[in-house]
Amino acid sequence: MNGHTVSYVVNRNINYTNVCYFKCQFCAFSKGKMSENLRGRPYDISAEEIARRCQEAWDRGATEVCMQGGIHPDYTGQTYLDIVATVKAAVPNLHIHAFSPLEVWQGAETLGITLEEFLKALKEAGLSTLPGTAAEILHDDVRQLICPDKINTEQWLQVMEAAHNVGFNTTATVMYGHVEFTEHWAAHLLAIRDLQSRTGGFTEFVPLPYVHMEAPMYLKGKSRAGPSFREAILMHAIARIVFHGLIDNIQTSWVKMGQEGVQACLNAGANDIGGTLMNESITRAAGADHGQEWSPTGMEEALQEMHRTPRMRTTSYQDAPSARKEIAFNAPELQQIENTAANKLQRSKKLDNLVQVR
Repeated sequence: MNGHTVSYVVNRNINYTNVCYFKCQFCAFSKGKMSENLRGRPYDISAEEIARRCQEAWDRGATEVCMQGGIHPDYTGQTYLDIVATVKAAVPNLHIHAFSPLEVWQGAETLGITLEEFLKALKEAGLSTLPGTAAEILHDDVRQLICPDKINTEQWLQVMEAAHNVGFNTTATVMYGHVEFTEHWAAHLLAIRDLQSRTGGFTEFVPLPYVHMEAPMYLKGKSRAGPSFREAILMHAIARIVFHGLIDNIQTSWVKMGQEGVQACLNAGANDIGGTLMNESITRAAGADHGQEWSPTGMEEALQEMHRTPRMRTTSYQDAPSARKEIAFNAPELQQIENTAANKLQRSKKLDNLVQVR
């Protein structure tokens, strides 16, 4: 069903801030304001550094930049528009894949406009596609336990439907292996399938196994230690069956699954291994140790050893241009990144619930 060809994209991941006022119980980055040294200092990357990283990514053969961050209390919808403008000014031809449904919801709310109006503004600014993150499990019984102050199931679906209706393609994700049961898996998959049958806007489905090691709810004894290896394989296989004829691409996360897991998931129905990333901080902070970058050469060699045919793609699953391929296979080493320290003066007494994430 998924064939022998396996695709991947050369991209760069940028998490522009680790400051967030939400309290997701699975988030290994959250820390109270009295514990600022727990997992590194709070940061808020400057526009200049975002531009530099995007230019460096382009110079290393990237076709996409993927950008998300914490929900900084000083961020508004204009902040997200400015981030897009920064990237377009620096590298006009770089595909911008950015902003979770939570960020879109918050951005529209801070500007006092509708989701559709904000999404159209993002599109006009140069945003290309959106990641379908912040989905976790699309069942409010589960969300009340793991992310009670986050957007609910209906709101997540509203953002995705609005995005599709204004012309965006998006991805869809699931985070599993924590407190949910298989009936919650079913509800999640069917909710996405129902929306896809109406809009056709999802390009891929990405199962994300819960990384438990540093997650607050695991450390408090309130969650499982992630899915079993068998459950992870089953999720990819079931997704392939549920989305047959509706979502062609099932992606497996090498950052979370490792190479052994990638191979097993490819055998179970996955056909894509995601991006090279260049930088990855979220999963590493949660306790995974599969690295920050998997080079195109490394990916292709690994896939060939698995008796698969590798294919470098764009975000829209077209073949990557030959000029991009040549640069990617001869990319220079990455420069050291700089995370601009967050300005403590931005935090007031009103922000007693502020947490910083990394």
